[in-house]
Amino acid sequence: MSDSAITYTLYIQADPARVWQALTEPAFTRRYWGLSFETDWAVGSRMDWVERGARTSDPAQVVLDCVPDRRLSYTWHTFTPQWAAAAGIGEELRAELARERRTRVTYEIEPVGDTLARLTVLHEDFEPGGTLIGMCGRAWPLLASSLKTLLETGAPLPEPGHDGEQGQGGHEAHEPRRTGDAGTY
Repeated sequence: MSDSAITYTLYIQADPARVWQALTEPAFTRRYWGLSFETDWAVGSRMDWVERGARTSDPAQVVLDCVPDRRLSYTWHTFTPQWAAAAGIGEELRAELARERRTRVTYEIEPVGDTLARLTVLHEDFEPGGTLIGMCGRAWPLLASSLKTLLETGAPLPEPGHDGEQGQGGHEAHEPRRTGDAGTY
C-alpha cells in the first residue's frame, strides 16, 4: 500500500469466468459484500450502488474499463447522506470522506493453469494521508478473502463480530474513529 493506492493480489480456485461473475453479478456481490451494482457494465455507463436499502447514484460513478473475464474498472461511489445513514456512518466522517477526491478500482483477472485465477485489486487515486485509504486498506483484505471463500466453499466469511453468521465480507472493516462513526467505506 502506498500513500495513494492499495494493491491486493490473491489466488482463487476458480476459473476467470467465475471470478468475473463474483465481481459483477448481484447474486454474488450481495453475499460477500452486502451490496449490488446496477449497471450494464459498458464503458462509460453509470453505476448505482445499492447497499442496505440505500441507492447511491451519481453521474460520476461510471464504468471505466470492461473486458469480461479479464479486467474491470470503475469509479468509487459518492458519499451521500443516504449511504452514510444506511451504513452507520456519522455525518462528520461522511463529510470528511466526501471532501476527498473520487477514487477508482481496477480488477485484473488472470488464469493460472486450468483451475486457478489470480485476482489483483488496485484501488487508487486516494488523497495521500486521507481517511478513505485507511478504511479501504483495512476492508479490502477481508472483502477479497470473503469473495475467495465464497467461490471456493459456497459461503462467504462471517461478518466480523458475528461469529458463525454469514456476512458481507469486508464492509464492516472500519474501526470507529469517533463516537457514532462505524461501518463501511
